Amino acid sequence: MIAVDQNSHLKFDTSRAEEYAHQARIGLAGYDACHELSACILAAALPERKNANVLVVGAGGTGGEVIAAARLEPDWSFVAVDPSAPMLDLARAQIEAEGLAPRVTFVEGDLSAVPQEAAFDAALMLGVLHHIANDADKAALLRAVATRLNPGASLILAGNYRSYASEPLLLAAWANRWRMGGADPDEVQVKLNKIMSGAAPPESEAKVASLLTDAGFETPQKFFSSLFWGAWHTRRVRG
Repeated sequence: MIAVDQNSHLKFDTSRAEEYAHQARIGLAGYDACHELSACILAAALPERKNANVLVVGAGGTGGEVIAAARLEPDWSFVAVDPSAPMLDLARAQIEAEGLAPRVTFVEGDLSAVPQEAAFDAALMLGVLHHIANDADKAALLRAVATRLNPGASLILAGNYRSYASEPLLLAAWANRWRMGGADPDEVQVKLNKIMSGAAPPESEAKVASLLTDAGFETPQKFFSSLFWGAWHTRRVRG
């Protein structure tokens, strides 16, 4: 995340970090599949870059995107950025447990902590954009990512899109995911209230595409979907 949204990381405190891995897998059906497919798509998009340097924006949590990509491509290196210390520590612990930490540089802070002239071969940004409060800040973040990528470099973007209230069937199904995970009706309502008040997803898939193209990326291609969640591959426009 970048400095334009100074407080977005505050929700990811120690207590939330401790429960993140379990809750994320309930909230996103196919959590691990999305991370694995993201790695597969990125490797397919970079067949000639066996030593690729990958920027991971909002890397805190399970470290799943780094772990999946690093397992698949043993010569890739990663710069993992997150403004939440507890969440970055959680990811670091998981990555260290996999023996992958020597290939990862961890940066606590927003994206401004990464030099703008850094030339990355690819970027991963999963589960970040819907935590950015407004479209102007979303656009600024995507532009900041673009400036750190080589022309033609790939970006994997994933996150919730569409207004939650606009899809009552999907919202009810999402509530049932929590119920399936053992939450009682009061707990389910608390979780839904937190989701509804604590995130601001782009209003549509078309909006995701326009944010990306306005930031200097090509029209994205979707490769994964789960309720409100989508994942796309795109490339920075060549100069």
